[in-house]
Amino acid sequence: MQNYSQIDWRATLDAAKPLFTIHRQWVYFGLPGAPSAKCRVPWRTDKNPSLSVSAAGLLYNDFSRAEGGDNFRFFQKVSGLRGKESLLRFADLAGVTPITRSTLTPARPQPQAAPPRAKPVFPSFRAGTPAELDALSKLRGIGIEGLQFAAERGLLAFATLKGCPAWVVTDSARLNAQARRLDGKPWEHIGAKAWTAKGSWAAWPVGLGEAQGFPAIALCEGGPDLLAAHYWILWEQASHHTKRDVRSVPIAMLGASLSIPEDALPLFAGKKVRIFEHNDESGAGRKAAARWATQLQRVGADVDAFDFEGLVQVNGSPIKDLNDALFADAKSFAELERIMP
Repeated sequence: MQNYSQIDWRATLDAAKPLFTIHRQWVYFGLPGAPSAKCRVPWRTDKNPSLSVSAAGLLYNDFSRAEGGDNFRFFQKVSGLRGKESLLRFADLAGVTPITRSTLTPARPQPQAAPPRAKPVFPSFRAGTPAELDALSKLRGIGIEGLQFAAERGLLAFATLKGCPAWVVTDSARLNAQARRLDGKPWEHIGAKAWTAKGSWAAWPVGLGEAQGFPAIALCEGGPDLLAAHYWILWEQASHHTKRDVRSVPIAMLGASLSIPEDALPLFAGKKVRIFEHNDESGAGRKAAARWATQLQRVGADVDAFDFEGLVQVNGSPIKDLNDALFADAKSFAELERIMP
């Protein structure tokens, strides 16, 4: 008989989740159709495809019911199992033997805590002028109301850097800052468009501190998506563009290679978090989304993801991110309604 008291439930689930993906479950349960970025919900009648399954098969979202989660929650939904029974069955189908405390490697002595990180000292940032906000609106195709909302929250600033007018995504505590030229060109000294200011806590989620008064978070990748998300949220949730009566706000990780810092994770606990995956050719955006979802689930966040696969801009180009989605063709735009958490 299994001694439940000795099972490390978290370690067992973490070991099983990457192995028993939604794609494997779909085959195992003999569900109709196939999992994709746009498919039918298999556990009820779904005349118009409203289910999205991430490419890695670790996350799903049912947009018609505003429900979603990870592949273990999907398993519970399809199997009807709950509690410890569902986890043991999930692990068994994944080929994972329940991990007990006696089988875990003893923890190594922890080194002494590192000294607190020094708060960076950035160049002088300032509020944007009407002309600068207008120029940025035209450059990125983001409505001026969204830019004003981001600026009011302390997440958008302007500066002159390396002799060039620039817009800066930062946080009101000034822990992390990333600058882009207002003319859209790359910075000559690094050969890239995004320049993270020296001393930045580069992995710190921009806007996380400012999100604490809200129940839901739109987790984006990069500065342009952070600004675009402010516009999307105002358009979907505010009773008027001059009001801020919204239930969710955006934050951004400023790079797909980054992981959420351990000291930031508790600030996500208990919140609804929707991750907006970058649909890039390298797959880095999807890998980042899966990594962030795993981290957030550890602290009890309610996580799902939105995948732009299959959606198209008016010029025929694929939609790869939230900023692109502002240029969606009519058919794609219909699928993008009410995407904010």
